[in-house]
Parts: sequence; structure tokens; C-alpha cells
Amino acid sequence: MRALTGDPLLRVRSLSKTFPGLTALDGVNLTVHSGEIVALVGQNGSGKSTLVKTLAGLYSPDPGSVIELIPRAGESEQPPRLYFIHQDLGLIPTLSAVENLDLGKPHRLGGLLPTHARRERRHARELIAELGASIEVDEPVQGLSASERAIIAIVRALDGWEGRRHVLVLDEPTAALPSQEAEKLFSAVRGVAAQGAGVVFISHHLDEVMQLADRVVALRGGRVVADEPIEDVDRASLVRMIVGQELSAAESSARELGDVALQVVDLYGEEIDGVSLEVRAGEIVGVTGILGSGREELASLIFGQNRPHAGTIRVHGRPLAAGRPRASIAAGVGFVPADRPALGAVMTLTAKENLTLPALRTVTGVLGWISRRGEARDADAWAGEVELEPRNVDRPLTLFSGGNQQKIVLAKWLRTSPKVLLLDEPSQGVDVGAKAALYGLISRSAEAGAAVLVSSSDTEELVALCDRVLVMRDGLVVTEVAGADLTEEALLADPLSDSARFERSGSEK
Repeated sequence: MRALTGDPLLRVRSLSKTFPGLTALDGVNLTVHSGEIVALVGQNGSGKSTLVKTLAGLYSPDPGSVIELIPRAGESEQPPRLYFIHQDLGLIPTLSAVENLDLGKPHRLGGLLPTHARRERRHARELIAELGASIEVDEPVQGLSASERAIIAIVRALDGWEGRRHVLVLDEPTAALPSQEAEKLFSAVRGVAAQGAGVVFISHHLDEVMQLADRVVALRGGRVVADEPIEDVDRASLVRMIVGQELSAAESSARELGDVALQVVDLYGEEIDGVSLEVRAGEIVGVTGILGSGREELASLIFGQNRPHAGTIRVHGRPLAAGRPRASIAAGVGFVPADRPALGAVMTLTAKENLTLPALRTVTGVLGWISRRGEARDADAWAGEVELEPRNVDRPLTLFSGGNQQKIVLAKWLRTSPKVLLLDEPSQGVDVGAKAALYGLISRSAEAGAAVLVSSSDTEELVALCDRVLVMRDGLVVTEVAGADLTEEALLADPLSDSARFERSGSEK
């Protein structure tokens, strides 16, 4: 642990925020010191996002709340500033990466003179390379993957931080990052703290909290329920801080595997370079790999969100029309994408409308009119099945916490009794309690006979869920890990060092 200066940068006292019928924050106290990384933890709906938005000025605190940014005692330097990376990243989708990195920067003579475009591109590439990534900086960011957009937001916040005593607030910055990229981010954050900054780090990944934080502050029901140095915290106590009790181990049952439900042969895409795989009914197969390995593209190619360049996909032996999501749904394929707000749901619709959207025919009458009573009955039943909180299916999806949004996105496909379920980062941005509930739903879907393909950068998740895991590199499946060999260490090992490396042909039995 770094030696702290004892020099406070941010002090929050008696911070409260109420909305009609809801107390989101209730007398929160928080102090962040120079050189300190404070992990802020709690379940979805605990008040973390409200605290961040209040610090950022998006919400006005209740009277009597105090938020202070404190300059160094005895010096005339300006007070510290707050910098934020929000969950939605704050990027402009239609602008390029280099343009997003330039937002808010002072330009020559107040912008009257043009910028040095070549210099700006070079600077952007250098910043991105520091996090170990290579991104086309002239393309609109809406065409980038979720992890690439996260990297753009991170490097924008860290640009020009040399020796400055400010406070950096990171709200789920690693949600879309593979573990290798996350570690590079951690190195950058430690460097910022070593230069005298304070850091508030919000994450649902408990291993990240244990690895990075100096101190843990837990919120529950809008109140601070724990504030402990990291050396006094272990994983079990961290879970108790967050959920208020021990989490019972998920019950596992032996699943009987059926015939091959999903067969992919010689699939090619932008990053996929000839992948073949099979998933049997009742089986949960994971896919992992570093950024650019092709893992991020695989599920969307199979479902038809993106059109493959070549290859064959079969569901229970029948060919699936390439690049046609409607045909995939008709064949019994469900898809939960990584980018939930943009691709997984209609955020302005209600939970009820999202739940019934993929299969409206089940609540539609002879004349084509939707039965509102049938839709409400169906949605309410599924809200109970997934333990939606609050159980109000007429509430707009955007007003639910991230974990409950993901429950709805998953439930809308479970409602169709899928033959094949494709999941891309299924627990991204989800707290430890909701994650356990999602895992239970996924396991029950497999027990009901679905073939489940889970694409994830979370190795702990893959070990907990999967029967076997395929590791990708350079667009290919390079190894498979199963049975007693399925450990996080095995998934994080360099697949090229494995003597049992898969070859382009015959990579699956």
C-alpha cells in the first residue's frame, strides 16, 4: 500500500439526495486523500451512480450537504478538480476517436486557428498505445467495440495528468475491458495516484477492488455501511459489505447433454479467421481472448447482427440464413449483446414492452392487436421469475439499475424458450448479488435444453458457468480448456505456449 500524505483533496459531508418517493443518498460522508485509491462498492441501486452524478453536478444535493475540494494547506495553488469517466463514457458517437480526445481542450487563440491534425492523430495513437491498444483514430467511435470506446474515454481522462493533484472518478471503467487491458488501466491509475492525485474507483469486480484499492467504502440503501482499509478486508467480508449477508453457493446439477444444437463451420468476419465450433443442447461453452482476438465479434456474427464473410451456421442441423437476425429468432436463437443500451434493449420503452418484444405473437390477437392484459400478465410473471426490483413492469427500462436492466434483457430471450442462447459479457456492469441471480437463470436455461455460448473477458465468470472454454487469438480458436483443467490460471495462460494448440482445421471434435 502506498504511504498516504494525509492531505485531503475531496471531503463530502452529510450528502443527501432525495427524489419523489425515493431517498437515493442519506447522509453520506467520504474523504479522498492525495495518493489514495478509494474503491466505492455496492449493489445496483445502492446510490453509487447518484453519488457520482451529484459530485459531477448533474444532480443538486439536498440542503445541508457539503462537497469540498481542498487546496494544499499553506499554498496558493488552485483547488483540486474532479474528472469523471461515467458508465456511458461521455463520448460523441458521430465524432472520431481523435475528435473525442480533443473535446474540452484549449486550442490556439481560442480555436481561431486550426489544430495540427497530424500532430493530434499522432498524440491520440500514442495515448491509446499506452493502454496496449491499437484503434483507428479517424473513424467515428460508434463503429468501435465497447472495449475500444472504453479505452478512448479512459485515455481522454488521463491525458495531461503529470504531477497534478486532482481527483479522478472512474465509474465501472473496466466493464468492457478484457483482463489484460484492465491491468494496463490499473497501472495508469496507480501512476496517477503516485503523482499525488486521489482516485475514486467504482467496480463490481471484487478482484479488481482487492487488487487496486487502498480503502473500501461500501454503500447500501444510500448510506455508508463500511469504510475500511484494504488490508482489513478479504473477499468474504467484501461480499458481506455489499449485500449485507453471505451469498449461498449456487446449486449445481448434472446437466444431460443432447445432440449438437449449434454448429459453426469455417466462419469468417472482420476479425474472425475461420472458426469452427459445436455446442450441444444443455451445454454451456465459453469463449475468451484478448482485445482483437475475435471473441468480441463471434456472437454477433452467429446471430446475424453482423454479416459474416463466409462460413456455415446450423441450428439443430438446419442452415441459418447469414446476417438475418429475424431468421435467427425464428430458428430459436437468442442474443444478449455486450452493449446493452445501444443493442440489447430499447431503453425508453417499459420493462413490459422490452420483455415481450422478441415474441409479440404470443400476446397478439387474431386481428393483430396486442392484448394489453396478456402482455401485462406475461411480463409480470417473468418479472417474478427473474426477481426484478422494483417489480414494476410499467417503469421505463432506463430507470432500472444496471443489474435489473440485464435481468430484463436476458428474460426477454428466456421467455422464447431458446434453442441456442448467445451471451456477450452477460454480467457486465452487474453487482455481485445480481450476478449470482443471472448465473442461476443461465444455468436453468441450459438445464431446460438450450445450447449456451458465453463470450466473456471475465475468467472467474467463465470458470463458474461453463462446461468448457474456447480461447481465441488472432481470429482463431487456439485451445480448449475443460473439466479439472478449467481454472482462471489456465484461461489467462498464453495459449501459444500450449503444446495442444488447435489448428485452423479440426479445431473442434
